[in-house]
Amino acid sequence: QVQLVESGGGLVQSGGSLRLSCAASGRTFSNYAMGWFRQAPGKGRDIVAAISMSVRSTYYADSVKGRFTISRDNAKNTVYLQMNRLKPEDTAVYYCAARPFSDALHLRSYEYGYWGQGTQVTVSS
Repeated sequence: QVQLVESGGGLVQSGGSLRLSCAASGRTFSNYAMGWFRQAPGKGRDIVAAISMSVRSTYYADSVKGRFTISRDNAKNTVYLQMNRLKPEDTAVYYCAARPFSDALHLRSYEYGYWGQGTQVTVSS
């Protein structure tokens, strides 16, 4: 099965930037559709961004559109979430997720079978 290891979270001031990384195990990373979700305390796990297997398509939640960029480097088995102009409202635990053998965009948590451990992003005002 897929193992995902996230990194890059931390504390940043409002307006700052962070880049999250999610490294996936296996040789078939290029066959995975990937997504980033976030969950704030007391709230559900919401889609942030998604990217298809072929990088043909991407999706961004309205709340992050224009500020966040999802990308992937299949040679490094890694998906990234570049987060710019961060706001306190972005504070959450961020999770990457993988769905093998799909070149579609998946926007719901139940569509993913594999998850990273989560990395905390805290944006101070």
